Amino acid sequence: MKSIVEKMIRLRNPEFRFDPELNSMALVQFIWIQVWNLLRGMRMLLFFRNPKGAMFDTGVRFFNLPKIKWGIFLKLGRNVYISALGKEVISFGNHVSIGAYSRIVVSTTLNHLGEYIRIGNNVGIGEFAYLGGAGGLEIGDHCIAGQYLSCHPENHVHEDLDMPIRLQTVHRKGIKIGKDCWLGSKVTILDGVELGDGCIVAAGAVVNKSFPPHSIIGGVPARLIKIRKRNHENNISNSLLA
Repeated sequence: MKSIVEKMIRLRNPEFRFDPELNSMALVQFIWIQVWNLLRGMRMLLFFRNPKGAMFDTGVRFFNLPKIKWGIFLKLGRNVYISALGKEVISFGNHVSIGAYSRIVVSTTLNHLGEYIRIGNNVGIGEFAYLGGAGGLEIGDHCIAGQYLSCHPENHVHEDLDMPIRLQTVHRKGIKIGKDCWLGSKVTILDGVELGDGCIVAAGAVVNKSFPPHSIIGGVPARLIKIRKRNHENNISNSLLA
């Protein structure tokens, strides 16, 4: 049974291998959960949508479903909420996984619609994430993120001291996260930030400015710690220091 299930999972994750220490009871429970999640995904047929192998846990909800697009094998955890109240669509690539209790919301107001949210292929985001799309949010292929990731592509104007901040306008520059980035637990990314490909963001960081590709950053506010280099570049640097 284990080998059959392993082959099925490889349709979604070609590199997947069961740990040799995995016990039979855990495997049976895992299969049971996945079957039910697959059946819940099949309910998209009732809305004349192709599930494409989607797997939805309990409590998954959508708002404005016609503006939500996804590729094959979308996986949504328990109580994930997706609201596509915006000018453009929310789009998920292939093999995207969103952790339980996450909220993916383009905008929350009917009088100032947000832009879009675009999530690439093979992206995994942990539980309790909040992904806003007011000014536009892009997350590149192969990105991974820990729990409580929050992205806020909108910022309140606050210059007028005689007017409540809530009544002033907002700035919307958008957020763009490149490919193959690793965002640690409880990372917050603010409006106007662009992270280049291959960046690593330490847990708990608050990112309020842009960083080039392969940056390792951390802190509040986030600062550059170092630049990732290929092995041969590190070897050259070490030889020069020797």
